[in-house]
Amino acid sequence: MISIYLSEPKHRLETTKTTQPWSAWCPFDCALIILLLLTPCFQLLNSLSKNPDADCKYGLYFRDGKRKVDYILVYHYKKSSAGRTLTRRSQHNDAGARSTKQDPLPGKSLQMEMGESEPHADCHEDDKRFRREEYEGNLVEAGLELEHDEDTKIHGVGFVKIHAPWNVLCREAEFLKLKMPTKKMYQINQTHGLLKKINSVIQKITEPIQPKVAEHKPQTVKRLSYPFSREKQHLETSRKHDEVRLSSLETVNNHYVFIFQGITSLLANGVYSAAYPLHDVSDLGMHFPRLLSDTKQSLICNEWASYGVFYKYQPIDLVRKYFGEKIGLYFAWLGVYTQMLIPASIVGIIVFLYGCATVDENIPSMEMCDERNNITMCPLCDRTCSYWKMSSACATARASHLFDNPATVFFSVFMALWAATFMEHWKRKQMRLNYRWDLTGFEEEEAHPRAEYEAKVLEKSLRKEHKHKETDKEKLTWKDRFPAYLTNFVGIIFMVGLTFAIVFGVIIYRISTAAALAISATPSGRSSVRVTVTATAVIINLVVIIFLDEVYGCIARWLTQIEVPKTDKNFEERLIFKAFLLKFVNAYTPIFYVAFFKGRFVGRPGDYVYIFHSFRMEECAPGGCLMELCIQLSIIMLGKQLIQNNLFEIGIPKMKKFIRYMKLKRRRSLDHEEHMKKKQRYEVDYNLEPFSGLTPEYMEMIIQFGFVTLFVASFPLAPLFALLNNIIEIRLDAKKFVTELRRPVAVRAKDIGIWYNILRGIGKLAVIINAFVISFTSDFIPRLVYLYMYSENGTMHGFVNHTLSSFNVSDFQAGTAPNDPMELVLFCRYKDYREPPWSENKYDISKDFWAVLAARLAFVIVFQNLVMFMSDFVDWIIPDIPKDISQQIHKEKVLMVEVFMREEQGKLQMLETWKDKDKKKGENCNNHSPRLSLSHSGSLSSCHSYPVDV
Repeated sequence: MISIYLSEPKHRLETTKTTQPWSAWCPFDCALIILLLLTPCFQLLNSLSKNPDADCKYGLYFRDGKRKVDYILVYHYKKSSAGRTLTRRSQHNDAGARSTKQDPLPGKSLQMEMGESEPHADCHEDDKRFRREEYEGNLVEAGLELEHDEDTKIHGVGFVKIHAPWNVLCREAEFLKLKMPTKKMYQINQTHGLLKKINSVIQKITEPIQPKVAEHKPQTVKRLSYPFSREKQHLETSRKHDEVRLSSLETVNNHYVFIFQGITSLLANGVYSAAYPLHDVSDLGMHFPRLLSDTKQSLICNEWASYGVFYKYQPIDLVRKYFGEKIGLYFAWLGVYTQMLIPASIVGIIVFLYGCATVDENIPSMEMCDERNNITMCPLCDRTCSYWKMSSACATARASHLFDNPATVFFSVFMALWAATFMEHWKRKQMRLNYRWDLTGFEEEEAHPRAEYEAKVLEKSLRKEHKHKETDKEKLTWKDRFPAYLTNFVGIIFMVGLTFAIVFGVIIYRISTAAALAISATPSGRSSVRVTVTATAVIINLVVIIFLDEVYGCIARWLTQIEVPKTDKNFEERLIFKAFLLKFVNAYTPIFYVAFFKGRFVGRPGDYVYIFHSFRMEECAPGGCLMELCIQLSIIMLGKQLIQNNLFEIGIPKMKKFIRYMKLKRRRSLDHEEHMKKKQRYEVDYNLEPFSGLTPEYMEMIIQFGFVTLFVASFPLAPLFALLNNIIEIRLDAKKFVTELRRPVAVRAKDIGIWYNILRGIGKLAVIINAFVISFTSDFIPRLVYLYMYSENGTMHGFVNHTLSSFNVSDFQAGTAPNDPMELVLFCRYKDYREPPWSENKYDISKDFWAVLAARLAFVIVFQNLVMFMSDFVDWIIPDIPKDISQQIHKEKVLMVEVFMREEQGKLQMLETWKDKDKKKGENCNNHSPRLSLSHSGSLSSCHSYPVDV
């Protein structure tokens, strides 16, 4: 063939050479002719050296290029010392893959021939190989098609590609009761009048922030859905709508309830090293751009997993189709939570700006900053600390007003109602998603027991058989789990005690550091003692919290494993409860200390409370502990979000991926043949991080929700920082799911599970905590009591002096007075409600203290009940199911009944028509003449006869 292609141009060249002199040829013409000569050769060579991996789209399909890879099993095997093992990259055809009798596992015969020439492997490897063969044989018997590949770039790793034929998908869809679209279409109820105009205006305004995907566009019609049945496929969409059926059935590949129920134990025992479905294209965009032309993955990458679209809505329907309903609900919940943070952030900014605008009009802070008052305060520590002027705490007092003002109470009420509205809004959004995703009638069936649970039950049965006892319907009782329950109780108590001990250690650090810095001779050093101690202590708390979060996560998983829960759902719920309890205590204990315990058990001058008989309990600043609570909350919240939620989520997967890459690179350098091969899709996915569940993703958002709601009275800007973090978090999680993690197995779910109950609990707890923060941590109640009970002119003038008590310096205990007082002082002041030294009951608690305490407790009761009532009212007035959705569900039921009635009527009409035709044929046969009937006796046998009513 090559000679044929070359002969004709050569003849033409010779002909041209005789008719035209060589000098007339230019270099460009020569190059053109040479290119014409060589082009057919290049085409032929390319056709002869065609890349076989291109047929299977680099691992997305079987070697025939027709059957798509739905699932991957990965295992390790040992190679012979003589060289590479005989390749098991599939060389069988479709018939061989479906044949279960002659060759149940394609490629196994090659392995048996290879095994005779190689040294015998150890018993452990033989056992793993036997269990793999048995398991894969069961998969083939269930109707799946397998293809092996050991000729990969990854040294010593084999892959089993699994394809689910159409009949298996139909069987699984029927087993899972997946709803499929039928031929029947109906109109979705549309708004009319003013609401329609408002909706159209909103759609035009929000059009730039809508994702450019078809699934996100508003729909006016919807197909009637019905649980899939192979007997009623004629009710489903016609052939031209097969893509609708395929898109509805594509997640069935990941729902093999009974087929893949044993893969967990096989993975735990090392029989397989990984099991995962493939990313459709994943990051093939840079390597194979043609494959990304019009796929769901390219839309996900461009319209969702990209930081450039942070301002857009998420294509939730596309996410659900690719990852399944459970992950789709997580991102939908995260999107709703982020949207609801926008009004909370706006109100928080307004409250903060109100504090900034009124700081110069705040009379208590003006009195504290006025040096003419010349108020001398008692020493902050024994011996080494001297007396100090209240005006030196002017900056702290002014900063406290930014967060401790009358608008803070309004913001606390607003956030309590916001939390209730958020929960109701999510329930309605969740119901809309259930209707759109055809999950309205979905009920979770009893899951299959976990492998660990079955192993424990088997062990118990064997023990009873050994003792000759009955073993029918064995199960684990509380007696069997009592040691695990006791271990859980002791372990959780120990972890909580460890958290308290660490917080106590930080308190000792604060007290000792404050005493050490107070010895400083420079006035600037003494003035910055509180700021330095607070900042360093908060940083220590942040580091400890981040470290213990990781430790507590591992401990919670171990405590859950020893309980041996029966199902995966029970395991997940118990794990979530333990992890949340430990992480909640870990994150909020330092904040609870500052809010409710710091400065409460200090004592008074001359009778202070000491720790270890040497360290005096620390006091709050003259402006109160609210400013310090704000600093503590802001640093811990922002630090956790920046370091733990973002840097760890980006850095740790990148680091693990780099380590795996370096290990594989070191292995590849030993085998040049492997290094020259192109990576398959399943090899790329194998190098990704395994998916470990949604618990870490939910957990960080739930802890953040606690920061936003529990202590929001002390930090109105918390919703703003949470909003900024979540805008990045959505795209960060999306990019992580698409490019850093293996594709998770799709799981159906109609709600977010136990997380909803945790959110409701946090919302109720937030009302109580904010009531106590306003009452006992801030000075809001003492200011009201002074304004309405003790103020002479109805203003706040004299409030600071009213909150300070006097102390005679001669009443100091021996060895506690300042060593070198800067000036002669007879009386010093301290913040408390006590009798003066010239009173008969000097230093006793005064009546003012009891009046303020009664007002504080009354405010807690009124605030808590009022806000709880308002939250319950919001919960009651907003229906859980939107009215239009309930109407559509009812309409679907009516239409489905009509469809089945018409089907039955059509069947009856068809049967009557056939019966009438057969009767007419029988009458025609009976009306024939006897001669004709005798001559055509053979034809009479073909006439159908029916029983005739007499």
